[in-house]
Amino acid sequence: MTLHYLNHALGNLSVEAMERGLLIQKLIWQSVPGALVLYAALLTHMSLGFWALYERRQFRWTKLEATQLVLGLTIPFLLADHVFGTRVALSLFGADKGYAQELYKFGSSPTAGFLQAAMLLIVWIHGCIGIHFWLALKPFYSRMRNLLLSGAVLLPTLALLGFLQGERQVSPLFGDPAWRAVNLSPAHVGTAADNARLLADRGDTLIFLAGILVGVILVRGLRRWREHWVGSIRLTFPDRTIRAKRGLSVLEASLIAGVPLAHVCGGRGRCSTCRVRVLGDLDDLPEPSEAEQALLDRVHAETGVRLGCQLRPAHDLALLPLLPPHATLADVRRGPSRSGEERYAAVMFVDMRGSTRRAERRLPYDTVFLINQFLNAVSSAVIEAGGQPNQVLGDGLLAVFGLKSTPDEACRAAVAACGVIAANVEKLNAALAHGPVEPVRFGVGVNAGIVVAGDIGYERHAQFTVIGDAVNVASRLQDLTRTLDCEVLISEEVCRRAGLAPDALPVREVDARGRDGKVKVRAAKRAANLAGLLEGAA
Repeated sequence: MTLHYLNHALGNLSVEAMERGLLIQKLIWQSVPGALVLYAALLTHMSLGFWALYERRQFRWTKLEATQLVLGLTIPFLLADHVFGTRVALSLFGADKGYAQELYKFGSSPTAGFLQAAMLLIVWIHGCIGIHFWLALKPFYSRMRNLLLSGAVLLPTLALLGFLQGERQVSPLFGDPAWRAVNLSPAHVGTAADNARLLADRGDTLIFLAGILVGVILVRGLRRWREHWVGSIRLTFPDRTIRAKRGLSVLEASLIAGVPLAHVCGGRGRCSTCRVRVLGDLDDLPEPSEAEQALLDRVHAETGVRLGCQLRPAHDLALLPLLPPHATLADVRRGPSRSGEERYAAVMFVDMRGSTRRAERRLPYDTVFLINQFLNAVSSAVIEAGGQPNQVLGDGLLAVFGLKSTPDEACRAAVAACGVIAANVEKLNAALAHGPVEPVRFGVGVNAGIVVAGDIGYERHAQFTVIGDAVNVASRLQDLTRTLDCEVLISEEVCRRAGLAPDALPVREVDARGRDGKVKVRAAKRAANLAGLLEGAA
């Protein structure tokens, strides 16, 4: 279709250019290999379209999916006239048509011209939607999308303009006897008997296509009747239990029952956002297909995790969706950790001292500006040290280290970040020294241990973060820096893994809210001193 439209666009130059381009088209598509590829692709695609219509058990489509289906079903009926008038006429009667004959047909019959233009747009839009669904899951698509959209709009526009310009160029010749004798001879357009046979064959083909469509709908009805009598099963989700007919996939059953389940790719088994964890006995589950297993392997799915769009259970199941109902393409690329998993991490809480008192004495804009400058200084220090700023907590920050490194590396990075934070805040204070602003002070609490990492929140407001005892202790240590009059409190676990000398910092035992027993920590009066201690340990 792309080559076809490029050829049409040559009409913006001249009809002669269109005819010369058509010679290249004929060389490609009228050759034996080209014809085999073209018709095999056409029949395969059309057959898969009818099969998809049969296989689909619910019609809760997105607007794009519904548009693709409706346009796709109209294409065979619109394409029949063009195929019989050109390719079939050539094969049966040797009628070698070119642009002159087609432009005459559309110029003398506006209805035919309108249908041809409609077919051109319908085929193109249908194909572009399909390519969008295919490429949407590719990492490079977000960078290429605008460029592809420009081409998708420009090419059919140029093709339609080329057809219009070509018709304008040849329309003055329609009444010329000499032109008609050359271009409208039986060698090009066929005899009256030939055209009558083509018309009859086209009608039979349209009836055949309509019969296939009706047959698919009837077979769907028979399948639905059979499934109704076969019985139903129970699918238990965390918040409700639904009844589903045997033969439905988990995704189809959930959508029919109104249970939201993510399916970015439209249930085609491409994105993994519909994956669910099967709770209970796994022995009676149908084996995953090769394609499903390959996708599960790509996301490192654990035992018992299946794709909701591919799993068709035959008995009662309890299921746990692993992604929020409104998951997006970004969630596809984040990996399995977003669903929640235990991992070792170093956790840091940083707080700006005296922000409430400052807010009472300054304009709101000045307060927000100062807090943002502080958060920028802290966040850049965390990133520079190899950590990840995770949550802004008013005038403070939660940062995580070790999501992609070893425990020892995570703890060293967290200690190093304290020194960089001190340096960045010192620069901030120097920049603010010219105004009536007291120096910014801060407190840091650092701890490490096993945390639970995953998306936490409500539907689209879910955010990736970490929770657990290690996080609570880090928060408590940051609070205690006020009472202990120091800038940094680091747990013994972090100091040991970071390689700090046993006597590098004074040891204290403190109470951690919500935890039995004392927590051994090291206190740093000045965060800037930690950089030297870490270098000495190295």
